[in-house]
Formats: sequence, C-alpha cells, structure tokens
Amino acid sequence: MSSYQTALTISTVIKNIDSKTYLLPSIQREFVWSTKQIEKLFDSIMMDYPINSFLFWKVPKDKANEFKFYEFLRNYHQKDGRHNPKADTNGPDDIIAILDGQQRMTSLYIGLKGTYAYKLSYKRWDNPQAYPKRKLYLNLLTANEETDSTYKFLFLTDAEVKEANSAVDANEQAVDFWFPVGEILNFKQEYEVNTYLIKNKLTSHSDPNKAMFANEALFKLFTAIHRKETISYYLEESTELDKVLSIFIRVNSGGTPLSYSDLLLSFATAQWQDKDARESINEIVDELNEIGRGFNLTKDMVLKTCLVLGDFPDIAYKVDNFNNTNMLVIEQKWDDITPSLRLAVELIASFGFSRENIQSNSALIPIAYYIQTIGNASNFVDSSAYEEDRKKIKKWFIASQLLHAFSSAPDGFLKPLREIILKNPGGFPYQQIDEKFKGTNRDISFSDDSINNLLYTKCGSGDILLVMSILYPWADLKNHFHIDHMFPKSLFTRKRIQKLGVPDNQADFYIDNVNYIGNLQLLEELPNKEKNNTEFKTWLEQNYADADKLKAYREKHYIPDVGVEFTNFEEFFLEREKLLVKALKAALI
Repeated sequence: MSSYQTALTISTVIKNIDSKTYLLPSIQREFVWSTKQIEKLFDSIMMDYPINSFLFWKVPKDKANEFKFYEFLRNYHQKDGRHNPKADTNGPDDIIAILDGQQRMTSLYIGLKGTYAYKLSYKRWDNPQAYPKRKLYLNLLTANEETDSTYKFLFLTDAEVKEANSAVDANEQAVDFWFPVGEILNFKQEYEVNTYLIKNKLTSHSDPNKAMFANEALFKLFTAIHRKETISYYLEESTELDKVLSIFIRVNSGGTPLSYSDLLLSFATAQWQDKDARESINEIVDELNEIGRGFNLTKDMVLKTCLVLGDFPDIAYKVDNFNNTNMLVIEQKWDDITPSLRLAVELIASFGFSRENIQSNSALIPIAYYIQTIGNASNFVDSSAYEEDRKKIKKWFIASQLLHAFSSAPDGFLKPLREIILKNPGGFPYQQIDEKFKGTNRDISFSDDSINNLLYTKCGSGDILLVMSILYPWADLKNHFHIDHMFPKSLFTRKRIQKLGVPDNQADFYIDNVNYIGNLQLLEELPNKEKNNTEFKTWLEQNYADADKLKAYREKHYIPDVGVEFTNFEEFFLEREKLLVKALKAALI
C-alpha cells in the first residue's frame, strides 16, 4: 500500500545505501551536483531547515530482475568516476529504489562516506594530477562568513587540511580545526562527542567563543546525523513500469530540471530489450571523448545522432520521437550508428580538432551520416581511397565552424544535409551543399569580406585554433601547439611604447592589435615556453641565425620582408595581414 512512512535518520539511510538496500532505478539520471551544492545541503541540515521529502519505490525481490538498478556513487571523479556501477539484484531482500531525491541522497553519501574529485582549472583535462580527491570537512572553530550559511563546510584535500589545521594565532592556539564530516558516523553516543572535543583540545581553546562554537557545532552535527528523523518519504509499491515512469517524470519536473537527454534516456533505458541503453550510451560518450586530444560530446548529441542516422523523418527532441517503436529501431541500428559516429570523431581528430577548437559538435552528425551511407569503412580515416572525401569533409567542416552554420536551429540544417547526402552518392557532396545554401545563413562560401573578417580573430577566441589550422596545415594539431604572440604581449604597455618614442596615435594601434592574428603564430609547446617574453627580433637572431633556416621560417609563418623591431610593429602587422589574407583565400575560396 503506497503511503507516507515514518521518517528516517540520515545515519540509517547511509547504512541502507551501504547494504545495497537502497538502489537507483535505471531511469534516474546521473549525479550532477557540485561541491557547493553539497556543502549548502549539509549547512541546511545543521540549521534544521527542511530538505524536502523523498520518493521511494519498493520492488519485491521476485520482481527485481525485471528492472535495471544501479548503486550509489561513493567516490565521485569528474573524469573517471561519473557513472554509477550496475547493481546486483540477486539478493534475498526487497529493493528500495529512489525515484525522487537521488541528488540529495548521493550528496549525503559522498559527504559522509566518500570523496569528490573535480578538475583544477589550470590543469589539462587529461592530466591525472588535475583531479585531487577531496573529502567534506566542517570547521569547528570558525563560522561561515556568508550571509546565507552559518556553518563552514568545505571539500578539501588532505594537504589543504594539514596546512589549515597547523595555523596558530599569537597565543599558539589553533585558528581553524577542520573536522572530517564522515567521522561523525563512528560516534554512537553523545559522550563520544565530548571525548573527541577534549582529546583535540577544542573545549580548552583560549578563545571561549571558539570553544563554545566547537562544542555546539559538533553536537549539532551528531544530532543531525544520528538523532533527528530528517528523511521523510513516500513509499510507492506499484510494480507497473508505466505508472512508475509517469511518477518519475512528474516529480522530476521541478528542482534542477531534467535535460532532454536525461528524460529521453529514461525512456530508452526502460524500453530497450537486449541492450542496456544507459550503459551503452555512457560507454560511447566516454569513448568518443577520449579520442585524440579529447572532445566534449554529450548524451544529447548521441541521441540526436540516433535520430538522424536512424533516418527518422522527425529529428526534433520531443518525447513523441522516443516512443517504444522508435527506441527499438534505435536499439536495432545501434551497431551501425556508433561506428559511424566513432569514425567521424576519429576523422575530425586526425585533422587536429578537439574540444579546444570546435564551435559546434552538431557538425559531426552529417559526417557520421555520410560514413554510414558508404558502409562504415574501417579504413576511412587513413586509406588513400578516401583521400578526396577527407579533403572535402575537412573544407566543409572548417567552413561550417567559422561561418557558424549550426549556430541557430541545427535541425533545419541537419535534415536537408541528410537529404543531399542521400541524393548524391559517389563522394562527399561539398559542391551540392555549397550550392543549396548559398546566400542563406547556412552559406559555407567565403567572400573577400568574410576572409578579411578572419583577421579580427583574437587570441583566446573560440575560432583562433580553427583559423590557425588553416594557416598552418603542416602543423599536427593532435600534438601540443601553443598560440604565441610574436611580439610578446608583456611589451604592449602604453608607458613602454611611449618610452620608445612611438607617437600616441601609433601607440593606440599597438595596444589595439596586440591580440589579433597578425601578431600570432603557432609554436610547439617547448619552443613557445623557451621564447617566453623574448623580443621577437632577439628571438629570431638566437634561433634562426642560418639564412636558409630564417627563410624557411619566414615562409612557414607568413613573415613579411620588413623590419622586425618592436618600433616597426605597425608596418610588420599590416604587411603580414596581406600575406595571411592571401593564404586564407588560397585555402578557402
């Protein structure tokens, strides 16, 4: 009988997760909360604020094998630990599946039992050292200074905690004391809280306010986890999947909204017969994102690809397109769709593209569709038989990115592209695509004006590596190349420019153009680091003393035959732009 049940303590819930009594149904999306959200949840619990009710689904043990379930995440890793492990449902007990409240419950579990590893902003995504493990801590000596929080919860590394806890004031007293929140689970009785406070000299702190705060905070945490029945929930006992799915969709319409991919994946997961949709889609997304220097492809993109490559007349994201019939078609075609998409990504990676220089992932879909139409040739990326195809695809791909052909209503572009590919067998139909969309907002033809506009591509802009890939076709962008300021950026201060005797009106030109492509070149990682802030003229003299080497460098990097002194920056810049325009026209028109 479905009904509201007696509320539970958080410690009881954690035990039930540990024992695999609580699982996640396959229709649940994956964990998406940030550390800040988790920290705020624990503060709310300490403040005795309501954290909303939960919806549980009781599945009898004899019915458990009819559905797919996953375990809770304990140690979240932004790159390598985002997916929930599949659960074994062959145990002797009934299962309780969490229909609503997964994000909160996973947050409680990670905060009390696990770790959270997210990428450091200054590290590359593929660097294993970029994701240090962090545990949740509570500062027992210092309150939170934020207006909407009282207690200071933070995810910290072991090194950060060690350093913070070693700081002392003028009286040799601890400034902060970061308590590992999960340790509260080891306390069974109140006296153990007192014992911990005394053992760590928190009650004898020279600042009575800090001592009192530590006592209050730790007892409050103990009470919140072990004594208060915080987890109120409704228990649904129906085993009718349609009803459960309907309930799930309705309750998940609020809060952090489900994305289309989450919702549609819910349908897929529930309707596929032979494959595990969630597992299959997660696997292909992870696999694709590891190709080359890495991509940032999503479940949304994979599902859209399924609609296009599945030859469905309607490719819009809407529930009607993911009905049972269509989902079974996608399941049947899965082994044709995924190799096509994989080859498309491998091809683009071979051109030197990655997450760093792609503006729209949607441009991969028609490439995958074309590859599917010619039979998913496994040697498409490197065989001489497909060399002409690859040239046309590269030209189209670059044009679609630089001219932002997918910037609005991509469905209105994908459907006619599919039609053109089908009607024009015998090679990638670059010319037919060009003719079809000439004069529209999907136009992939470059004019003199659009070529000149590329000169205004700035260092740091989304298009810079795209433009560089055209100017430097010899550069293997799969390896580490850096965008280098020929005349180092550090030199472009008004004070320094004026000191060299450059007139004010000319100084404006210097400052306005330092980051534009006329002052940029592509260098390998090590030479760029060695160059650092060396003046351009000095660097050339140091590295290209040989006349033949200097001549080759000038040709490769479009260096005009003018002086390369800093005081001649304006002439150098304008003359180099002429060479760049010539190269861009040769490649794109």
